[in-house]
Amino acid sequence: MAVSISAVVLLGIITFLLIRSGSVRLGPALACAGFGFFLASTGAAPAINNAISTVTGWIASI
Repeated sequence: MAVSISAVVLLGIITFLLIRSGSVRLGPALACAGFGFFLASTGAAPAINNAISTVTGWIASI
């Protein structure tokens, strides 16, 4: 659970910085966030969570 919270905070900071610098506008950022929320309710969510857990496990073992 701590890994997913950290990932959310990290991705939120990156998104904020991209919007602030003008690289990404607010509309596309909100569209991507909405896509993420809808994707989380599909059958693909467990596979994505497993992939992220695997990657973070690899990073932690380094």
